[in-house]
Amino acid sequence: MTPRDIFRDLYRHMEWADANVWRTVLASDTARADEELRRRLHHVHVVQRAFLSVWRGEPVDRFAGETLDTPAMASWARSYYPEAHVHLSAATDEALEAIVDLPWARYVADNLGHEPGPATLAETILQACSHTTHHRGQILTALGALGVTSGNNDYIMWLWQGRPDPRWP
Repeated sequence: MTPRDIFRDLYRHMEWADANVWRTVLASDTARADEELRRRLHHVHVVQRAFLSVWRGEPVDRFAGETLDTPAMASWARSYYPEAHVHLSAATDEALEAIVDLPWARYVADNLGHEPGPATLAETILQACSHTTHHRGQILTALGALGVTSGNNDYIMWLWQGRPDPRWP
């Protein structure tokens, strides 16, 4: 399995898991109305779009989608994936090894105590997946606190189910 194959699968899983979360959120009046949950969902998807913008050499809009209500945000989140899949499918091995300049890296220099080290396209693709997974776990915990249950969205569950396509609400 090549790195591109791995990234393709990670992004297919990520979309499947995000679609599952969105189906759960939109099926619950309580979840749809929860502002903290909407904020967390927005963070996940604005960061996904920020990485895609960087990869495509476009300006990053850190406020994109901020004013969307929860149902509209679900549509916005869904619209990200076709763009991401196209971009990642076109990435060459050479592109995956290229250093990516993340505009927000300079803001963390003070916390690190030094300038951030270099990161490749491949490493930032993995970071986008990891970041999404981390926050998806927080979102599922928040849903549980609201009394809303969701299925298991683990990567292995996706594999065991035969790598199903996402079922967006």
